[in-house]
Amino acid sequence: MSVNRSDLNSTLPAGTAGGEPLHVTVADVRESASQERRDKLRSFLTNWQGVTGLALVLLFFASAIFAPWLAPYDPNALDIPARMSGPSWDHIAGTDQLGRDTFSRILYGGRVALKIAGIGVSVALVIGLVLGMIAGYGPRWLDNLLLLLFDTVRSFPTIVLALATVALTGPSLELVLIIVIVTSIPGYARVARTATMSLINTDFILAERSLGASTTRILAHHVMPNVAGPLLILAAMDVPVVVTVEAGLSFLGLGVLPPTASWGTILNEGYLVIRDTPWMVVAGGIPLILTTLGFTFLGEALRDVFDPRMRKGG
Repeated sequence: MSVNRSDLNSTLPAGTAGGEPLHVTVADVRESASQERRDKLRSFLTNWQGVTGLALVLLFFASAIFAPWLAPYDPNALDIPARMSGPSWDHIAGTDQLGRDTFSRILYGGRVALKIAGIGVSVALVIGLVLGMIAGYGPRWLDNLLLLLFDTVRSFPTIVLALATVALTGPSLELVLIIVIVTSIPGYARVARTATMSLINTDFILAERSLGASTTRILAHHVMPNVAGPLLILAAMDVPVVVTVEAGLSFLGLGVLPPTASWGTILNEGYLVIRDTPWMVVAGGIPLILTTLGFTFLGEALRDVFDPRMRKGG
C-alpha cells in the first residue's frame, strides 16, 4: 500500500470519534499556537503589575541609554556657588557638595547600573545554563563535582567576597562585574540542572537517543529551549538584585570610584552631608526603588503568564 507524503504532511491523526477518524491539520496547529500567544499577551496586558513593571523597566532603559541627551549638565561639571542647593528650575534634583547637578549624575549612574546588570546577568545566565545542562545530563561524578563547585561559590557572601578581592586588586568597575558574574552563576546553574534532569527521561529525548542523536544536539535543540524560559524569568527578577549589589559596593567604596557617577556613590556622598541637605539621598534612592519594583513586577507577571501553577493562591 502506498502512502501519499503530502497527505502525511497536511494531516495528523488525532484519534477517532463515532467511528470516524479525527484529523488535525497543520493550519489548526498553527492557529492553536497563535491563539495561545494571544492569550498570554492578553493575560500579561490585564495584569496591572506586569504593565507597571514594563513601564518602569522601559523608563530605566530609556533614561540610561539616552542619558547624554537627557542630562541638562555634564555630570562632573562643578558649580561651586550652587553647591548643596535644593531642587530648583535650574537643578530639579538639587546639587551635591561640589555643585554638580544631581539629576544629571542620576541619569549617568543609570548607565553604570545598566552595564553591570546587563552584562553581568547575561554572562552569568549563559554560563549557568551550560554548566547546569552538563550537570543534569552528564555522569553522576561530574554532577557531584559541579554541585560542589556551585555550593562553594554560594557559600561566600557577595560583600565578603568583594572585600577579600578588593584587598588584593583594589576597587574598580570591572571588579564589580566579575563578582556579580561569579556569584550569580550557581543560581542559574541549579535551576538549569533541575530542569534538565526532569527532561532527560521524557519520550522525545529517549526517541532522539534511539535515533543516535549526539549529546550536543540533544542539549542544544531539545533541552535548552525548554530550560531557557524559566532562566529568563529568573534573570528579570535578578536584575534589581545586581543593581542593588553594585550600588551597595559603590556605597562602601568597593565599586565605582569617584568622580564616576553611580547611584551608590551618590548615596554615599549624600549620606556624608545628610544633615545639611537630604536631597542627594532622596534623589539617589528613588531610582533604586523604582528599578527594583519595575523588574520585580515584570518578573512576577512573566512567571504568572508562562507558569500559571506558580500564581499566588493558585
